[in-house]
Amino acid sequence: MAIMWANVRQVKARPVADGGRATPPKSPLDCLAKASPQSDGEGKPVSWQLPAECTEDSRNPADDLIMGFLPAWSDGFSDAFKEGIGNAVMDETRGPARGETPRRYAFAGAEIEAPKLGPGLYVVATPIGNLRDVTLRALEILAAADLIACEDTRVSRKLLDRYGIRRPLTPYHDHNAEKARPKLLSALAKQAAVALISDAGTPLVSDPGFKLVRDAQIVGHPVTAAPGASSVLTALVLAGLPTDSFLFDGFLPAKSAQRRTRIAELARVPATLVLFETGPRLAPALRDLASGLGPRQAAVCRELTKLHEEVRRGDLTTLAQHYEHTGEKRGEIALVIAPAAGEATDGEPAEIGDLLRDALARGSVKDAVAEVATLTGRSRRELYQHALALREGTRDDPAD
Repeated sequence: MAIMWANVRQVKARPVADGGRATPPKSPLDCLAKASPQSDGEGKPVSWQLPAECTEDSRNPADDLIMGFLPAWSDGFSDAFKEGIGNAVMDETRGPARGETPRRYAFAGAEIEAPKLGPGLYVVATPIGNLRDVTLRALEILAAADLIACEDTRVSRKLLDRYGIRRPLTPYHDHNAEKARPKLLSALAKQAAVALISDAGTPLVSDPGFKLVRDAQIVGHPVTAAPGASSVLTALVLAGLPTDSFLFDGFLPAKSAQRRTRIAELARVPATLVLFETGPRLAPALRDLASGLGPRQAAVCRELTKLHEEVRRGDLTTLAQHYEHTGEKRGEIALVIAPAAGEATDGEPAEIGDLLRDALARGSVKDAVAEVATLTGRSRRELYQHALALREGTRDDPAD
């Protein structure tokens, strides 16, 4: 059995007292917390005994609705209820049930009740550094969700506390995903609204979540995305490098040999590259990138949107030397690397021809083909035919 929001009232924003912290209304259902189960012979609760102070005068019809759910406590509903999944008990006419954590968020000095949220999985982008970059839609979803799945509850709690959101959190990350994913799918099967967030930015982009989204879609649960901040796109627009075609490849391998192999593969990609890197590995990675990609222009984007944001531009060799000796390496880092000099990101033959003509003017066909192949990642056989055609003055019949 799943308990859903029956009716969510839109309320006018009201000033938040006590220096900006929301003061929740007193709960009229204090007596419900003191109720004790009356069990049958097998230990199954069949009724609930209210304490003496909870007389008929202290209850209203909505209490009977809530009390009606209590016998199901031992039939599997209790786990969901205790964990915050499906615990949004509401009366059709009076809003959140007494004892229910208010589904509200604080914004601009006011406390705002979140709109009703239907069941399903909500993939929500969160700020990558500056908490003011959160979207209003993200706040509404997080405030209304039955459960929030996050990488690190301590990190996510900072965002929720900043906006006065009090919803249950559960960890979901690479190390516990196999055990946590079935529980989240079970919550979705009970018609819960589950929000998925990462420590920063858009979930699934170099973060866990792909398998959860895939499995939820396979069984037919609604999956909705609430877009927002992304360190990949933020770095790309700040780098001052071509943006018409780019490849995001996450983190390079930690070991140098594997890293160099991957860089050799990336050298053939005719597009701007966006990578993530850690501070301790930044200088070695830049050295390997300079060795494998040549003197390409690049930008090191560090601590984006934060107080100590830095975007340092230059060729890979210069950047490697800077961060090996004096450069600050703390914080979150994204690397943006330009395509090879003169490389056409759309692979237009005309621009390939310009490169070949320039190389042919300085050397043999063999040397020109080798040079352009290194720059563009194109096959030598294709370039050789093109070079022969240019040398003979026609591409249609290079033998003439």
